[in-house]
Amino acid sequence: MGAFAELAAAGVTTRDAADLTGVSRATAGRPGPPVGLVAARVVPANRLTGAEQAQVLAVLNSAEFVDRTPLQAYAVLLERGEYLCSVSTIYRILAANAQVKDRRRLARHPARARPELIATGPGQVFT
Repeated sequence: MGAFAELAAAGVTTRDAADLTGVSRATAGRPGPPVGLVAARVVPANRLTGAEQAQVLAVLNSAEFVDRTPLQAYAVLLERGEYLCSVSTIYRILAANAQVKDRRRLARHPARARPELIATGPGQVFT
């Protein structure tokens, strides 16, 4: 990218500079960090701490909210005047803990063995 900029500054056309360096003119003309360099990710100032995330997860996994969707839990908490975080943050926390699924308590029926009918003579088993 630096070679393209040097050629362009020296008076070479952008088309020729792109051909010589192998960089497309669209990429070279794009503002921002040079291609291949990734800007440092900025951590938001209002990001929840690990303890706050654990508190949100504990509230969502409590007996009161375990059968509710994150949106329902958010609404109930707001009615009480409690604000833990936004709905999207609730989903983010649940996704990080592999809990974004049907949160209701569903009946788990054990696998049953199919009855095996054995006939030892004619006319004993009818299905």
